[in-house]
Amino acid sequence: MLAKIEETEKDTSDYHDLTLNIALSYGARQEILNAAKILAEDAKSGKIDPKDIDEKMFSCKLYTAGQPDPDLLIRTSGEMRISNFLLWQISYAELYVTETLWPDFGEKDLNKAIEEYNKRDRRFGGR
Repeated sequence: MLAKIEETEKDTSDYHDLTLNIALSYGARQEILNAAKILAEDAKSGKIDPKDIDEKMFSCKLYTAGQPDPDLLIRTSGEMRISNFLLWQISYAELYVTETLWPDFGEKDLNKAIEEYNKRDRRFGGR
């Protein structure tokens, strides 16, 4: 697996418009708890005032700090759940569900997902 990750890093080293995250042994609930604990420790030690904690400060303590939130979440295998994945970050992501299994998901499938995404009216919580 490590060799495949290193190969992917090499193959995508010149890409600058997209971000690829590989989540191994990852759980969003644990990520959120970790961020809360960091902020609690910072408040306890006097580094921050608890009333200054806001979404931006919280986001800075997540594993994806400094990265933009995803615009599109592609869910393979027809599953109608997000499976504890980027729970904070995908609050305004568009969801795309496909029956295609992950190992079989290819360029054609990705293009179809992007085409569908491009038809969406993104409102970010507004009407």
